[in-house]
Amino acid sequence: MKRITMLFMSLLIFAAVGSAYAQDAKAYKEGHVTRVSFVKVKPGQFNNYMKYLAGPYKAQMEALKKAGLITGYAIYSEEARTPQDADLVLTITYPNMAALDRTDESDAIATKTLGPMDARDKASMDRESMRELQGSLLTRELILK
Repeated sequence: MKRITMLFMSLLIFAAVGSAYAQDAKAYKEGHVTRVSFVKVKPGQFNNYMKYLAGPYKAQMEALKKAGLITGYAIYSEEARTPQDADLVLTITYPNMAALDRTDESDAIATKTLGPMDARDKASMDRESMRELQGSLLTRELILK
């Protein structure tokens, strides 16, 4: 009888601890991670910059997507409130934070789609004549359970 009482008490304690643990569980799960970049296009350069985005940029994003390193990307126009504000917003969505650490794979794709590092550096400097990067942020989606 003593064993049955001990077993019953153990089960009650386990149930109470399990119930408390269930209440402490997060009410959300972590979702995709998105890098948001704010770009100010220089006067007279909008069409040139859009050609770059529709060409080499899109090719690189599609290759990253095909390789599973990103889940998507988008370009948004933004109405600038002041002359200093960004007028384009670029987003790249990753499946999770760990995808940001896959730099060797990303570099290999960049080399294949955009050329060697020296060429990519020069192209990056050339784009400075078309646009100014205003900043960026990294944000994570929280999915409510």
